[in-house]
Amino acid sequence: MGSFFSRAVDESMKSQKEFMLMNSQLQLERQILMQNQMREKQMAMQIAWTREFLKYYGTFFSLAALGLTAGAIKGKKPALFVPIIPLGFVFAYQYDMGYGTLIHRMKGTAADILEKESHLLEMPQGLPTFELIEKARKAQRKFFVEK
Repeated sequence: MGSFFSRAVDESMKSQKEFMLMNSQLQLERQILMQNQMREKQMAMQIAWTREFLKYYGTFFSLAALGLTAGAIKGKKPALFVPIIPLGFVFAYQYDMGYGTLIHRMKGTAADILEKESHLLEMPQGLPTFELIEKARKAQRKFFVEK
């Protein structure tokens, strides 16, 4: 009778373990999906911000280029063309970020770094551990209690 009871308990424990494992896997999958959706939304906001900024900067760049060109021709001062060069680089960068392939190139470079230069991504002194966090928390708590 004891073995019958222990067998039932063992089976119940096994099914509970399987349920807990499945539940934690499902929770992890949901967290990964949620974090990815948040990342995508943040990237979309960054691209939208860049496109909006480009509208304003494009207007400024156009007016500045027209004004500098008119001033250079009217005053016969070719030095007035010089500011158009750096302003043009900024405009090209913003355009590439908002409508071009800059993000694709950045993703490719990031993939290369992850694959070939992962040592650059290591945290100084390694990943934080529970013990280190607890030690810092207790030290901080002690600091505030003493004040």
